[in-house]
Amino acid sequence: MSADTEIGEGVRGAGAPGAAGAAVPGAGVRGADVSGAGASGASGADVSGVGAGVGAGVGDSPSARLQALFEGHRLTPTQRRIAHSMVRRAADVPFLSSVELAELAGVSQPSVTRFAVALGFDGYPALRKHLREVAPAEQPAGSAAHNEYQQAVEAEIENLKHLAELLADPRPVQRAGRLLAASRPLPVFGLRAAASQAYGFAYFAAKVHPDVRLLNEGGTMVHDRIDAAVRAGASALLCFALPRYPREVVDTLGYAREAGLSVVTVADSAFAPVAKVSDLLLPAAVGTGLAFDTACAPMLLGRVLLEAMCDDLPDAQARLEEFDARAAARGLFVE
Repeated sequence: MSADTEIGEGVRGAGAPGAAGAAVPGAGVRGADVSGAGASGASGADVSGVGAGVGAGVGDSPSARLQALFEGHRLTPTQRRIAHSMVRRAADVPFLSSVELAELAGVSQPSVTRFAVALGFDGYPALRKHLREVAPAEQPAGSAAHNEYQQAVEAEIENLKHLAELLADPRPVQRAGRLLAASRPLPVFGLRAAASQAYGFAYFAAKVHPDVRLLNEGGTMVHDRIDAAVRAGASALLCFALPRYPREVVDTLGYAREAGLSVVTVADSAFAPVAKVSDLLLPAAVGTGLAFDTACAPMLLGRVLLEAMCDDLPDAQARLEEFDARAAARGLFVE
């Protein structure tokens, strides 16, 4: 198969993106049903792989440990916002004061205390003590010599390792692949930082799917295009949502669900604000060590979704072979 690659852009996630209404594993909150994490019971999105493998001893990244800690707790929207901020800064959280965490999440200091109590601790100091105790051992002295560019690469490697752990249970991705393959047409939606992810997925998907419609521009027209897709027979929409999350993305996904579409979302966290307006959410973390976020894991998850979709498109191989034959006849690519 001939293919050109697309590297996703990222926009710096400043502070704590508002996550009111975001779904929490096992929280019973409208909008999230945790799949593959040993927790369920809410209506709306399946948040796939959240904390997956942590109980089995395979997820040892800071974000995985935090997600495992949050599982099964009923949290308020403000507390979910704190949880989302902690996951995004997982490595730093054990060393933050309650005031610093409150500033990071954009909430009050008493809210942080109530959050710690909701998790079963006497207060925030007890929560921070626990996080320090379960933190991994100090890295070898040589690793501290890595410059900021190397550290950014190492952080992305950890994000990819965590994604691999989540994919140990392939069922959520397989379910997403079936939903996307069955939708004719298939709208693919992404704005701002996620626009390049949506474009890359749509570019490759069009080689195997008969009708892919890229929605990467906002405004009132996007609702018109969703309406047109529904009239043409669409049953699902794929969304890429990365921080900072445009309010328009949340509104548009809500509109898509009201129009009858099943919304499959790739987001950087199970606590993302888009969880409440998604039917199936697949998390893939972004890197935050550079001026602009890095999105290697979301891009790779998009390619995995493409593979799963191909498995449910019986004529996918024939379409690829036809494309390659035409590309060769046109001299489209050079060796």
